[in-house]
Amino acid sequence: MLAPASAGTALRRARAQRHALGLGLAVVALALAIVASLLWGTRAIDPGIVWGALADPTATGDEALIVRTLRVPRTVLGILAGAALGAAGALMQAITRNPLAEPGILGVNAGAAAAVAAGIAFAGASSIHTYLWFAFLGAGVAAVVVYAIGGVFGNHGSVVRLTLAGAAVGVVLSSFTAALLINYPDVFDAFRFWDVGTIQGRDLSVIAAVLPAIGAGLILTFSLTPRLNVMALGHDVGRALGANPRTTVILAAVAVMLLAGGATAVAGPLGFVGLAAPHAARMIVGPDHRWLVPYAAVLGAVILLGADVVGRVVAAPAEIQTGIMTAIVGGPVFVAIARRRRLATL
Repeated sequence: MLAPASAGTALRRARAQRHALGLGLAVVALALAIVASLLWGTRAIDPGIVWGALADPTATGDEALIVRTLRVPRTVLGILAGAALGAAGALMQAITRNPLAEPGILGVNAGAAAAVAAGIAFAGASSIHTYLWFAFLGAGVAAVVVYAIGGVFGNHGSVVRLTLAGAAVGVVLSSFTAALLINYPDVFDAFRFWDVGTIQGRDLSVIAAVLPAIGAGLILTFSLTPRLNVMALGHDVGRALGANPRTTVILAAVAVMLLAGGATAVAGPLGFVGLAAPHAARMIVGPDHRWLVPYAAVLGAVILLGADVVGRVVAAPAEIQTGIMTAIVGGPVFVAIARRRRLATL
């Protein structure tokens, strides 16, 4: 008969093996989503041609060009943006202990949209490369303001206060954006293509511009996961166990700005990915953030790529924008989560 300590070790090892197996299956699902994203679209392309275009960069022809210049960047961007939003949502929910926290609900998307609209109106921004930096700045500033009003940087924050702060800042910024769109028709014409949220039409140079921010955000997020487990017990308990709540929250805020700001800047506002992915991960692995965050990142990429592929297929030869598809998928998920009885805290 095993001693209690040995039994506990065996139980933890078995749980870790199950989680690792589940993460491997999630990666397989992501691989299938990548294959679907490369193969399926508004134009049918033979799988052999797709593989030839990937294997031989010198392959010529319209279909090979479509694969390399459109579908490959779109797929890479879907992986990056989905992983960033999934990880950002898990991090937001952890530090705020709010199960409904995600970049859209806490004003990040509204900040990015307001900054892009202002950039078009007052600075002559006219391409996704210039939108990128305005959106990144706006998302970061909005996140800081919401966190400051919500008391995250101090010792007087709460789930309700932060959620209300996000709603208030979001309304103010959305009103500012609406005023610009009404008074500047040219702004509306340019802005609406970014605002719908899409991973279509972005080239590798745009992805390269945002990759450092998202990469740094993911590395910082993964490094914070042990602290998040301690912080989940409450700030007082976390402090007693050696964690510094203030430092952890500030680092987490920086990570969220890098992740959510980068994804929103390059793909536009994509709602509900940051909400659905962490909850799906939590149902599989429970509250351990060492597993929860990687699961949320992988599942976020699966959700975003899957929604994009469905949007291309169901309306062929046209397509439904990715932001619309994520809203269609995520809306019912949000309602289901909001109706759960155990919603007050995580």
